[in-house]
Order: sequence, then structure tokens, then C-alpha cells
Amino acid sequence: MGLRPRTALRIVIAVFAIGLLAYQHWHRAEQPATAAPDVSSIAAPAETRDVPQTVHTWRRGALTFRSCELGRPGSGATVQAWCTVFEVPENRDDPHSRRIGLKLAIARSDAQVPEPDMAVLLAGGPGEAATESWVVEAPAFADVRKHHDVLLLDQRGTGGSNPLSCKGAESAADETSVTLDMDKVRKEVAACLAEVSQKADPRFYTTTIAAQDLEEVRKALGSPLFDLVGVSYGTRMAQQYLRHYPGAVRSVVLDSVVPNQAVLGEDFAANLDSALKKNFAQCLAVAACKQRFGDSMQTLYQLRDALRANPHAVSFRDPQTYESVVRPLSEFSLASVVRMFAYQPETAALLPLSINAAAHGDVGPLLGQAKLLNGDLSGDMNNGMSMSVICSEDADLLQPRPQDQNTILGNHLIDAIKAQCQVWPHGTRPADFHAPLKSDKPILLLSGEFDPVTPPSYGEQILPGLSHGRQLVFKGQGHSLLGRGCMPQLLGKFIDKPDPGQLDASCLDKLGDTPVFIDFNGASP
Repeated sequence: MGLRPRTALRIVIAVFAIGLLAYQHWHRAEQPATAAPDVSSIAAPAETRDVPQTVHTWRRGALTFRSCELGRPGSGATVQAWCTVFEVPENRDDPHSRRIGLKLAIARSDAQVPEPDMAVLLAGGPGEAATESWVVEAPAFADVRKHHDVLLLDQRGTGGSNPLSCKGAESAADETSVTLDMDKVRKEVAACLAEVSQKADPRFYTTTIAAQDLEEVRKALGSPLFDLVGVSYGTRMAQQYLRHYPGAVRSVVLDSVVPNQAVLGEDFAANLDSALKKNFAQCLAVAACKQRFGDSMQTLYQLRDALRANPHAVSFRDPQTYESVVRPLSEFSLASVVRMFAYQPETAALLPLSINAAAHGDVGPLLGQAKLLNGDLSGDMNNGMSMSVICSEDADLLQPRPQDQNTILGNHLIDAIKAQCQVWPHGTRPADFHAPLKSDKPILLLSGEFDPVTPPSYGEQILPGLSHGRQLVFKGQGHSLLGRGCMPQLLGKFIDKPDPGQLDASCLDKLGDTPVFIDFNGASP
């Protein structure tokens, strides 16, 4: 029996999402992709930029925007913005190629006359859409919006920009198997490709071409300078845009940064083990936790070895419906769940307790919490776009690493990527794509101490090429940091006055470790 193909497919394509390897293991219906707004009925542009709220259109540069609400799949929350569709050629080298519409939105400043430069949110994934991420990210930009507009562009292949989703292929996925079958992975990718090819050529959905889209949008907006704010994969997008269009950039913030020279997936297994050891060391440092759970890393490896020898189906209570559900549990799915928990300190604090329970036969705490987190991520990723990026930019450089074979994640991710990209079409990659970034722009790097995918060492690799750069390491934190502690205020201050050396970040010293849960009542006194 093999791991259901949808599972392996999603595991590879969502390499930077919080649920990278976990939400693949439980069936959930995909939310319909957010359709690009219909602009055919947009009224004539307003004569001035500052318009009463009763006016439903607004113009910036050559673009006319319409009042809209931005939401997130699986959530009822919305925020007000101004939306339009920006049309571009799918193949920029062929003037007769298919035209695709890019969903574009602006979260306008609170100021009557904002600063001329614009902040730009570059979403993670690869596969997340900026307009869908905004509901979650908006609070982090509250201070930025006091003086600046924020641009949200769904990267081609995501959200409302001709999304490369494979909903039909996924709906027929097998939900019962427990091992990784590469033949099924390839068949599932082929089914996804057949679906996507009806509306897109996957070769043209790469980071390089998306950077060209962003520059064309900037010119249509009147050529403002950009303050780039990239999150996770968005930090790759930011660096590539900066390399090709340095004159368009005023400042850069790279949250959970990935260096240009990194090959996505190459050292994820080592990064995860390193983060887990650091997290579990917190338990060993607390007498009550050490007495209760002992060495959680050792327990996790023992559980992994048992599942390697005997993968099987398990039953647990759904934490929302309390109905009994059955799901496969293998060393691969265990690694997926643990990796998802490790992304944020609040869930990482539950790992010793949940692993200990699973080792004693109670998988409910581990899989139940994972199901809740999985539900929160529903619809966030565009599968085909993720493969277009990884297969074009990284896959040929990936090789299984013998030193990672016995880690919790092992070489499963690399093996699955290689299998996928044997089927998925490849775009082109510039010769200097993976060259280290060199820039004199003001650049702020954000890294979480316990980040299991983009550790502080990634930021350290970038700093030598930055003459005006600075790295902030968030004590006790994981992945995605814009909303942590006082960072929203620091983000506003930095974009108002982009001088990394003069930014007083001492307020981040208040951040620290999240106490490990001894039981479900919380940490020890």
C-alpha cells in the first residue's frame, strides 16, 4: 500500500507553509479559489486621490480600483481594501500568448496624504496569495499604514491570479494507505497537470517571471518606490526583485529569511532536528518536565522506529465533532505532524506531552491538535504554482543526504520532490538565480531562535553581502515573526525611517521561551 498521492503531492509543494508536511494527512475539501474581481463595471476614476467613503472607485497611477472585501478561505473574517485586475501575458517572450489577470489590492493608509513610497507584502509558500494572507497579516501593518499604502499582489498561480490548483485530482485521493509510493506520487502529479493545463502553462509561473509582473504593476501605479516585506518564500521573491530592479526599492524586511543560495528542501531535515533538540532542551531544564517526560527527543525517535516497523491506522476523537475518526500513522505522517507543531512556540510547547501520550498509545492529543491546525490552513496553498517554483528553481540541485537518513524527516521530502518534478514541466532559471545577495539598501532580517525551517543561520549567510543590513533574532520564537511582540511597531518605525542601525529593537528582549506543558492544564508552577 502507498501513501495517498494527494498527501505526497502537497507535502512537497508547500515547503514553507506552517503546515508543510502535516495537513497532507487528513482529508479536507479545498475551498474554492477566490475569483478575480469583475472590473468591467467599474465607474470612471475619481478626480482626486482622497475621496469620501461613499465613492466606490479610486485611482492610482494608470489603475482604477474598486472598493472590496478581502477574506481568507475557511474563515469568515474580512478586511476592507481596494481591488482591481491587472492583465499580463502568461509567456512574456511571446506577445501572442495567453493573457492572465492578476488580482491586485491596496490597503490604503490612514493618512490623508500618505508617503509616496508603498509597502509591499510578499506572501509565503510558495503558493500563498497576498490578498488572502492579509486578514492574518493586517494587524502587523497597523503602524505602517499610518503613513503608507500597502500593496497586495497575488503572485501568478495563486489566489485570484489564475491559480494553479488541482482540486479535481485531489478529490479522488486514497485516504487509507500509510507508506510513500513514488509511482502514485507521479500519477497524482500527472492528474494535476492535466487539470491545470486546461488554463495555464506551468513553465511560466516562476519567481523570476513573477518579479517582472511586480515591476510592471509598479510602473502602472506611477512608479513609486517599494518597501518590500517578504515572509518565508516571500523573502526569495523580495531578493530576486531587488536584484533585478534595485532602483525600484527603498527598503526591505525579510521575515523568516531564506538566502538566495539555499536550495529549498535541501537541509530541512537537519533544520527540523536542530529545532526540536532546542525545544526539548527547555523541558530537560525544568525539573518537573524532565521528571514527567524524560528525554523527549529519545521518545520521539523510539516512536518513529516503532512506526517504521509497523505503520498502521489509528483511531481518535475529532476535537471539534468528537466523532471517532481513523487515519493512517506512519513514520512519515509522524514527521509531518511534529514538523507542523514545531513552527510556533505555542504548539511546540505541547510536543513533549503529546509525544509522550502517543508513545503510550494515546494519539488523540497529537493528531487531534494537528487536525485543528490543519483546518486553519485549509485552502491556503496553490499546489501547481508551488511545483512550478520548486521544479524550476531547486529540484535539479537536490540530492538525498546520507547524513539525514536517520533524522525524523529523513530524505522523504527530497525523494518526493524529485518524483514530482519528473512529471511537472520546468521553467527556466537565470544563471545567477542562486548567487548570494549583495545590496546597499537598508535591509532588516528577522529570524526565530527555534524556527524549524528557516533558522537564524540562514540570516547569517545573507548578512556579509549587505552593507546596510541587520539581523534580529527573536528569542524563543519560531517561524513568521511580523506579528510577534513589538514587531508591528518596529515595522512601522523602520519603514518610516529605514535605518537598521538606528532602530531601537530592545522591546524584543521581552520575548522568551514558552513554558512546556506538563499536562493539559499548562506548565509547571
